[in-house]
Amino acid sequence: MNYKNSIFYLIIAIFLAPIFSFSQTGTIRGFVYEESSEEAIIFANIVIEGTDLGAVSDDNGYFIVSDIPFGKYLINVSFIGYESFSLPIELDEQTPLITKKIFLKSSSVTLENVNVNAEREEMKTQVNTGVIKLTSKSISKLPSVGGEPDLAQYLQVLPGVVFTGDQGGQLYIRGGAPIHNKVLLDGMTIYSPFHSIGFFSVFDTDIIKKADIYTGGFGAEYGGRISSVMDIQTRDGNKKRLTGKLSANTFGGKILLEGPIFKSDSTSISNSFILSAKSSYLDQTSQSFYSYISEDGLPYSFSDFYGKFSFFSKNGSKMNVYGFGFNDNVNYVDLTQLDWTTYGFGSNIVLVPPSAKMLIEGKVAYSKYDITQNNVGQVSPNNSSIGGFNIGLDFFYFISKKHELKYGVEVLGYTTEMYFKNSALEPIEHQ
Repeated sequence: MNYKNSIFYLIIAIFLAPIFSFSQTGTIRGFVYEESSEEAIIFANIVIEGTDLGAVSDDNGYFIVSDIPFGKYLINVSFIGYESFSLPIELDEQTPLITKKIFLKSSSVTLENVNVNAEREEMKTQVNTGVIKLTSKSISKLPSVGGEPDLAQYLQVLPGVVFTGDQGGQLYIRGGAPIHNKVLLDGMTIYSPFHSIGFFSVFDTDIIKKADIYTGGFGAEYGGRISSVMDIQTRDGNKKRLTGKLSANTFGGKILLEGPIFKSDSTSISNSFILSAKSSYLDQTSQSFYSYISEDGLPYSFSDFYGKFSFFSKNGSKMNVYGFGFNDNVNYVDLTQLDWTTYGFGSNIVLVPPSAKMLIEGKVAYSKYDITQNNVGQVSPNNSSIGGFNIGLDFFYFISKKHELKYGVEVLGYTTEMYFKNSALEPIEHQ
């Protein structure tokens, strides 16, 4: 009997030990921002001094370190190009969870024999096969047409990528058709990401925070395509001061404006906005720059507009509201005129629950793509379009310092329409 009781108590102790162990540990979490613009810093290093515990900030600047034994610690936060920051904390039964916002000041330092690779830290928790990670800085390093860096020109130098510029710009990756590629802008589907002239994408490089190009091995969250995925995320805008950029070249010009909706205070981060507009004037200037062009000039023209408003709470949760409009026009005089129009709007959120070791991301968006062809002498134009919505909710639960659980749900819907007349001028419709 005593032997059976001993086994019974041993089993109970085994099951209760993790509970007691958990009750004696705490969690530190928060966000890392640039002090000058209050933009989130990706891949900042967070280390608890005197332990082997630490974390790396994600796309939102968010980090979490769990399973920290109760006690007093010094948190060191660092990132190349910024001054290191130290923060004392104390975890106990009254405060087992601490949330902090950390701001890093930019600095110039001279380093010798230092090799920094933030992707190695990410590989410890994520499996990324066939993914190319880009930022606005990496895109700007490549020589570009007209002196304006563009994602479309960067993609053309990647292995396994074939790019054509006729009729809307087509991208073939590792043998897949253009419709096999999925392009996302802040979680919203973009059906036509390239302009008809082929050298330019619809995205303004200066507003890109990061772009992940998956040429294979992408997960279930990118369902719906079989060739590749292009996941582009934009910046939130400068939250400290109003800034802008105006540029022009022989192909076109653009303007960028960003700033706070109201100024920061000591308790919260400002809401912010970012607006971008670019347009081509090659159809007007081509007659002057190219002597062999006819008096009608080149038939290509396009314009792009993007706007985003970001709203932040005191604990770092945020909501973005954004919209875009992209259009292309190709006018073959006395023959036909082609118009491509893409527009959409949406919102995404990042929620930090007050007392849970998790992060919640949500999105809702709608976008539509129209193609119109108007031939000379034709009474009504030919038209086709595709539009759709997507709603998603993702949960990130941080179990321990080495384990995390990600799960979510997404609902997609789309419609297609087609209207044109055949050679006998009989209308054909499909929906």
